[in-house]
Amino acid sequence: MSAPGALVPSRLELKQLLDLALPVVVVQVGLMMMGVVDSVMVGHVSAEALAGVALANVYFFGVSIFGVGMLMALDPVVSQAVGAGDEETIARAVWRGLILALAVSIPSSILLLFTGPALAALNQPAEIVPISHQYTLRVIPSVVAFFAFGVFRQVLQAMGRLAPIVWATLIANVVNVLGNWILIFGKFGVEPMGANGSAWSTTISRWLIMVLLLIFAWQELHGHLRRWHRSVLDLAPLGRMFAIGAPIGIHMQLEFGVFGGVGLLMGQFGTPAVAAHQIALNLASLTFMVPLGVGVAGSVLVGRAVGEGAMHHARRAARSALVVGVGFMVFTALLFTLVPGVLARVYTTDPAVLALAVTLLPLAGVFQVFDGLQVVSSGILRGMADTRFPMVMGLVGFWLVGLPISLYLGFRTELGPRGLWWGLVVGLVVVGLLLLARARNRLRREIGRVVIDAR
Repeated sequence: MSAPGALVPSRLELKQLLDLALPVVVVQVGLMMMGVVDSVMVGHVSAEALAGVALANVYFFGVSIFGVGMLMALDPVVSQAVGAGDEETIARAVWRGLILALAVSIPSSILLLFTGPALAALNQPAEIVPISHQYTLRVIPSVVAFFAFGVFRQVLQAMGRLAPIVWATLIANVVNVLGNWILIFGKFGVEPMGANGSAWSTTISRWLIMVLLLIFAWQELHGHLRRWHRSVLDLAPLGRMFAIGAPIGIHMQLEFGVFGGVGLLMGQFGTPAVAAHQIALNLASLTFMVPLGVGVAGSVLVGRAVGEGAMHHARRAARSALVVGVGFMVFTALLFTLVPGVLARVYTTDPAVLALAVTLLPLAGVFQVFDGLQVVSSGILRGMADTRFPMVMGLVGFWLVGLPISLYLGFRTELGPRGLWWGLVVGLVVVGLLLLARARNRLRREIGRVVIDAR
């Protein structure tokens, strides 16, 4: 991207990156913890309740992930507008984001109505399908708040105002714990609701986190929200935003789909294989939060530089993000490779699960290096509003390369569960390297601002 001697980021560049990335990591972990807490607390009711809530959350995420990705169109639009000092574009982006959030809430809510039939069609255990179905029915009222929070979050991230998001997330987590305790187990005269109580607590927490974020960030947001103009309803600009965001949503859906598919395939090797797979995937998902935050920060910094017309700043921001994001994953890969048994014992003492987990964790280490590479490279490209190429590469790498290799090595060789993971590794290697090459190529040229409103 520039001279080799400039490979190591300067202290100022690292500070700019980490000031954005670390709060994003805190928020991501906080949002993850809400689901973890739900599962842990419901697990004290029964194994069926635990499985039902876990399955319901997977289904909810599968239904909503396209919308989450689609709203990431706000990253380049707002960050580039910030770099250009274009307040009018920021205001229009906020309102259009809310319109798109409302639009995507409708099909998402409809799909959640059919949780039971969908899970039954996927041959999920008959005893937990009703629990999952009842859970998702009770979280449908939270869908609009879930996506509205996503809009405010993306806008504030692009503006570099992250403290309100962190505080809203922390408070919502505390309320979720209390809500679960009261509603699941029946405290203060409330009837015990089990898994359904957890669902209501989740719904309350999602509305709370959205309202708190709006309150805490009112100083930053109210000026933009007051700038309502009927032009935000024009279909052409809304279509341009959707055209930027839809490929991100599809890319995320493709990635989620292949991981979900491998998880289902792992069940054919028995319960220890499923448990070992979940251990490796859970640890990889936890460490993934760091490059994910770095990718968001890289997207914002690159977008601002594009808005300023300062491509040399965009190149240095991209380099800093890659060095930090991939460097962190190399470090954690060494841990996964050198002490897999220590890490696996945090989750289980079952000999069969441990024996398999210690063979999967080194693969997860290799896997996450390239997972970090692809998520940071995607963030850099998103800052330039380049979202279609990552979508196509996700299709190629995950579905046309990775999944066939997983199927062949998993079921046609003696590798078994490890073969399924090797397919994921190869798929991510392909995606990561192709996205890196694309980012390098784009950053060599001048990049203009993304155009939403015709000028």
